[in-house]
Amino acid sequence: MHEIDFEQAKKEGKGFQFPGEFEITAMGEAGADLPRRVPRILEGEGLHVLHETVSQRASREGKFVSVTVSFRCETREQYDGAHAALRADPAIRYTL
Repeated sequence: MHEIDFEQAKKEGKGFQFPGEFEITAMGEAGADLPRRVPRILEGEGLHVLHETVSQRASREGKFVSVTVSFRCETREQYDGAHAALRADPAIRYTL
């Protein structure tokens, strides 16, 4: 596996461009009210959440749910902070 050259990707116009609009998916237990919880966590990080984009999908057996939402952020640090804040929540197993 080779290393990704982020500087080269930037020069070629690939990769993340900040400020921007991004999508994040959080997965966790179905009973944790993630469709409301995820946007609140992101707003707590100072991000502008696009509430109209919130969608959810239950696992086959209904035990877990994934919630996808779009948000706006100014910097890579804010983007990384969004993932970190969601992962810090005990009801959220992981993010994409």
